[in-house]
Amino acid sequence: MAFHRRHALSVLRLAVPVGLALVGWMLSVSTNRLEAYNRSPFPVTSIPAFREEFAPRLASPTATSRWLDRARVPVEYSLNRGETVPTLFTRLGLEGADAEQAVAAFSRDLDPRRLRAGNRFSAYFGPRATLAGLDLTVSGVGRLEMARGTSGWKSRWRDFARTSRLRVVRGSIDGAFDSSVQAAGGPPSLAYRIAEILQWDVDFARDLHRGDRFEALYEEVLVDGKPYGVQKVIAVAYEGDGGRKEAIRFGTDGTFYDGEGQPLRKMFLRSPLRYSHITSRFSMRRFHPVLGVFRPHYGIDYGAPIGTPVQSTAGGVVVSAGFERGGGNVVKVRHADDYVTAYLHLSRFGSGIRPGARVHQGDTIAYTGMTGLATGPHLDYRVQHQGRWIDPLSLTSVRDQDLPSRQLASFRGWRNEVRRAWVSGQVDRLGGALGLPAPLSGAPQMAGRRVPAGSTATPVVVAR
Repeated sequence: MAFHRRHALSVLRLAVPVGLALVGWMLSVSTNRLEAYNRSPFPVTSIPAFREEFAPRLASPTATSRWLDRARVPVEYSLNRGETVPTLFTRLGLEGADAEQAVAAFSRDLDPRRLRAGNRFSAYFGPRATLAGLDLTVSGVGRLEMARGTSGWKSRWRDFARTSRLRVVRGSIDGAFDSSVQAAGGPPSLAYRIAEILQWDVDFARDLHRGDRFEALYEEVLVDGKPYGVQKVIAVAYEGDGGRKEAIRFGTDGTFYDGEGQPLRKMFLRSPLRYSHITSRFSMRRFHPVLGVFRPHYGIDYGAPIGTPVQSTAGGVVVSAGFERGGGNVVKVRHADDYVTAYLHLSRFGSGIRPGARVHQGDTIAYTGMTGLATGPHLDYRVQHQGRWIDPLSLTSVRDQDLPSRQLASFRGWRNEVRRAWVSGQVDRLGGALGLPAPLSGAPQMAGRRVPAGSTATPVVVAR
């Protein structure tokens, strides 16, 4: 008992001085904070809750007020689908005459019909959350800048400097075609354009092999000195196991011809898909992966993700579009000379695809899927001629109309100029050669006035 009493006294002797020291430290800190507050030229006081405006005594010094009044806070927006210029300014808080004046200022420099859903713009707001300005960029064309002044809304349109140049891109296949074109120095869209031009002679699902060579001569658009896109493809070439395939643009209608002056366009495309790979070929005896029996396979299977666009390989009339048991969703199209093409296992049909609808070569008629008897997403493409199924890869296509004989000499001269440009990189004479229209001749119209198209740089840029 005596031990416990002595222990309690010892703790008390230690706790008293520690407690006094802690109280002294707290008083010292409070004194320093109070002194600093009293010495401050702008002492901060608590803001009353739920107040819409600052109390007068909290206002910043008059010397900074004029700078805060000029401050503009930018907010990024995008144009909604179906939104008009008046509804746009209403969304930004303008009403009545102020909104009408803003719409008028906007429309003076930019035709509202040029706007598209998703166009990005910046809105600037003043200190009272009122719209003070707006900047909107039309991709590749120019920029509209609007600001509210003392006399109302003012706007200014600034054209982007648009120029063009001829480029030669050379490369070889090493992986996917689009990545090979990019590795050679071309833009991604160029791969699509090359595949579109050569689609009658090169099947980009089965004809491409590592080491194959390709070349392209095209007109590149530059906006404010930076590459923007492909304006026009002049010529392309592809060299692989099937030999060298050339496509040269000639004439004012944009038709491409091979090296001998024969048109590239044919009755049937080589493939109903732009990019894919063959997983099963035409066969009279193939093991069916679902039924587990041997039976004829009258088409070609192209492996592709669900939703890949399917294009009609030739112009014609839709015979049927619906569900057909093992084939799943099927579209059949009748063509000239008693040809019928069929597209099986589709996920859905294209817009307006129904019996009796007329389609053109390259039109999107459906999208790939795995409906019916299918083990995975793919397209089963079939061709029937005079009631008999034939191998789509064996089609002998009919070409478009040949060049008139009186134009062959001019074509051959132009072809030789293009070939020299591919070899030497010198294109000084190409700009004025037959069949090459003036670059950027289709510059867009903006609110009744023409946007300057820029000029064409003649030196070629060669990417290897």
